[in-house]
Amino acid sequence: MDVTEILNQYAAGVKDFSGANLVEANLSGVNLSGVNLTEADLSIANLSGANLSGANLTRAKLNVARLRGANLTNANLTEANLNVANLIRADLGGAQLTQASLVKAELIRAQLSGANLTEANLSSADLREAALRKANLRNANLSEAHLRGAILTESNLEGANLHSANLTRADLRGSNMIDTELKQANLNCANLQGADLRGANLRWTDLRGVNLCWTNLSDAKLTGANLRGADLSNANLVNASLVYADLTQARLIHADWLGADITGATLTGAKLHAVSRVGLKTQGIICEWVDLSPDGDESEIFHISTEEGTQSFFHETLPTVRIIVNAPLDLRANMLLATIYYQIHLKYPILKQTPSIEIGIRKTTLTFRGNNPELFILAYLAILPFKDAAVTRQNTIALVNKFKAPELKTWEIADPKYIIQFTTDPELLKVIGNLSSEIHFFEAPTQTAIANSNNHSLTVYDHPAFGKPLMKRR
Repeated sequence: MDVTEILNQYAAGVKDFSGANLVEANLSGVNLSGVNLTEADLSIANLSGANLSGANLTRAKLNVARLRGANLTNANLTEANLNVANLIRADLGGAQLTQASLVKAELIRAQLSGANLTEANLSSADLREAALRKANLRNANLSEAHLRGAILTESNLEGANLHSANLTRADLRGSNMIDTELKQANLNCANLQGADLRGANLRWTDLRGVNLCWTNLSDAKLTGANLRGADLSNANLVNASLVYADLTQARLIHADWLGADITGATLTGAKLHAVSRVGLKTQGIICEWVDLSPDGDESEIFHISTEEGTQSFFHETLPTVRIIVNAPLDLRANMLLATIYYQIHLKYPILKQTPSIEIGIRKTTLTFRGNNPELFILAYLAILPFKDAAVTRQNTIALVNKFKAPELKTWEIADPKYIIQFTTDPELLKVIGNLSSEIHFFEAPTQTAIANSNNHSLTVYDHPAFGKPLMKRR
């Protein structure tokens, strides 16, 4: 069946040409929308500019075919062979390409948004500046593929193989990259903001200047990765492996890397404001200085001159606020305490975590975790349910007023006025008063102490009767 016969039959309403032999056929610019070419052989055929929207090309052979600018929207190309095919600027939006083979295919500036490429083979394919928004590439093979400048926002790349792929300046914001293979890939200046990279393999990957803000990299493997100048602000790096990674000048402000392994890593010039340094593996790290300024503008440099100093700096304690109440916590008081802290959280979200509670025979210890700049405010908010709240606040203001520059630096207080001028909503105080009134636990003497990340501790308030026999119940 030749091209003329197919076109005549198609014009007469026939659309089923499954198994047709159209090797080297010239079908450029033709309209074959909705055609059935299941298992047809279109190898080396010219389909440039053709309209194949909604076509059924299941298991069709399109090796080395010319499909430049072709319309393949919503086409079914399941298990089709498009190896070395020319699909430059082709529109494959919403197309079904499950298990399709596109080895070394040319897809420069192709439209693949919403396409299903599950388990497709795109090894060494050229996808420069291609649009793959919300595309499904789960378990696809993209090893050594060229994706420079490609748009993959909110795409699904879970379990995909991108070994040695070029993703320079690619846009991967909000993409699902759980367990994705990215070993030795080039992601220089790519945008992965908000992407999910849990458990991903990024060993020896080029991540220079990459945007990883709010990215989930927990349990990710970043051994030997080049993260020079990368932005990891607010990233989740819990239990990540950064062994021998280069984090020179990397921005880690507000990042969470509890339990991360940074053995042998380079951190000179890293921006570490509000970053906990608890539970890290740090043997052999290289770090001459770090930037602790809130904005990462190098206005607050901390120099580290010795290996001992490096180990000391990266093995800090967890900043805490501790309130010891001179009374055991009973069930009723526990229920009211949770209710009160929830009410405080609604008004002041800075109190975002429940305290750990240790109950003894005569005392109850409430421990709140925070970061250094928040400690004084957390101390005041945490004491609000108790009768000692007013005097604790007075002591807090008095202490901060006395602080000189060295003390302010120790406690990482950038603006003392923020703490001094901190006020509590009268309506909130009224709610707390109604809940805690006539409950013995909240009237008991208290002791409030804070400890920062360098284990500097300070008692904010200690009731004169603290530690003495319990007050009689009303």
